[in-house]
Amino acid sequence: MDVGERLQAIRKLKGLSQRELAKRAGVTNSTISMIEKNSVSPSISSLRKVLSGIPMSMVEFFSVELEPESTAQIVYKADELIDISDGAVTMKLVGKSHPNRAIALLNEVYPPGADTGIEMLTHDGEETGILLEGRLELVVGHETFILEAGDSYYFESTRPHRFRNPFAEPARLISAATPSNF
Repeated sequence: MDVGERLQAIRKLKGLSQRELAKRAGVTNSTISMIEKNSVSPSISSLRKVLSGIPMSMVEFFSVELEPESTAQIVYKADELIDISDGAVTMKLVGKSHPNRAIALLNEVYPPGADTGIEMLTHDGEETGILLEGRLELVVGHETFILEAGDSYYFESTRPHRFRNPFAEPARLISAATPSNF
């Protein structure tokens, strides 16, 4: 990608019009237009001046990745899911590299005896899920629920909660949470 194309892509990425960038950088609108059209090749000092209006350093300008949104990964193979768990529970996150991810979708496995910890969890947002295999204990506030395969749940995540598998067989569920804090 040449300097003009790169400047235009970064300017648009930052939500700046040519006029706004020119005003911020202290140059004319036509200067920005000519650089973007590759009508002129800016000197290093001129490019620095233009980049000061973004603001962005020369190193950032030439190293920032400018991938169009259409190249964001759409399909994630089973071996591409990221295991974000830190204990006996396996939690595989779908779409870890997706830009601006607003939801966390997890494939979770609770072996017999596994749980999310003694302390109850709380955070902003909502949680939902469906148990695919086994049985699982869900505690929300002062209520305890036993989920069986096919059962689902939905609650405000600000309510204290935890998951536990006191049963002999593994439990597998698909869950989703907002906001995506992973």
